[in-house]
Amino acid sequence: MTPDVFGPARLGPVALRNRVVKAATFEGRTPEGQATEDLVEYHLAVARGGVGLTTVAYLAVSPEGRTHAEQIVVGEHSLAGLARLADAVHETGAKLAGQVGHAGPVANGRSNRARAISASRMPSPLSMQMVASATEADLTRVTDAYVGAARTLVHAGFDVLELHMAHSYLLSSFLAPGLNRRTDRWGGPLENRARLARQVARAVRDEIGGDAAVTAKVSLDDGFRGGLRGEEALDFARLLEADGTLDALQLSGGSSLMNPMYLFRGGAPRREFAAVMPQPVRLGMRLFGSRFLHEYPFREAYFLEPALRFREALTMPLMLLGGINRLETMERAMAHGFEYVAMARALLREPDLVDRLRSGRQDAGACIHCNLCMPTIYEGTRCPLAVG
Repeated sequence: MTPDVFGPARLGPVALRNRVVKAATFEGRTPEGQATEDLVEYHLAVARGGVGLTTVAYLAVSPEGRTHAEQIVVGEHSLAGLARLADAVHETGAKLAGQVGHAGPVANGRSNRARAISASRMPSPLSMQMVASATEADLTRVTDAYVGAARTLVHAGFDVLELHMAHSYLLSSFLAPGLNRRTDRWGGPLENRARLARQVARAVRDEIGGDAAVTAKVSLDDGFRGGLRGEEALDFARLLEADGTLDALQLSGGSSLMNPMYLFRGGAPRREFAAVMPQPVRLGMRLFGSRFLHEYPFREAYFLEPALRFREALTMPLMLLGGINRLETMERAMAHGFEYVAMARALLREPDLVDRLRSGRQDAGACIHCNLCMPTIYEGTRCPLAVG
């Protein structure tokens, strides 16, 4: 029997009021690296608007793991604000997830004033510095940092921990053969390249047990030559399923470093990005933006076809992501065997879209996927076309 997308569901040990997930989208509301009232209100809008689960984006496990200095590093210093956020979301009946990650080569070392690390040494287009190859000591420290962050978030009241294993972040950089040129036990065949991601997932699960659900954002296709692609991407998911450490996978794609528009599709707002970026990145965007922000035409549920291969090969719960905007698409995802649907841009335009769809007031969202929301991350992520 096909589940009702608006009916109650479970995600591991967590009871959800429905199967709609607000996907992690950097909120741009943590100027001091703390959970502000503005961040709380951002998540309350979609929680009151009917989602079952809303996800706080880019909660870094360590200072050098931030994409830039304004992001939250999870620890005792940020616990109180995160707990206030969890309490507020729970009052609406929704549940709260935290996207736990280390940005790796996507980190801006100049902004963070901390050395960025990756699977292998490489130049950073973000900071115009060299990113260092992670040492054995770094990998032990980072794994421990994931464990500490998970413990803190559970203490704060978070219901779900989403481990970021995509978009060329640290764990993803180890998975991508073009970014991982190592010859030690962390490089070479997929089993070695997947070692860090699996180690982190195991360590987090061992730490928190059944106190929260643990999921991972993984890549269907990194979208660039040298990324995790094709059968290897599916083989990695098979390894995670066999490990039994995760309650679900969220299926994504693209690379924040190499090909971000592969994730977003639709308009590529190069001029708008260049206008808000600091120098020298602004100049680089103006000169080379067309090479970085490729144009991909938008179509509804653009990750559905590759995601179906994962659905056929795996038995664990899966979240379908990628341009979901219509009730018919959500119901089709359920019919195809996906347990949850994840939405992002559509909820920026209409935070109460889930209630509108459930009540029959609308059958589709108003988002036109122009992606003008993307450059607003520097001043508070929002839809510039939204009214009110």
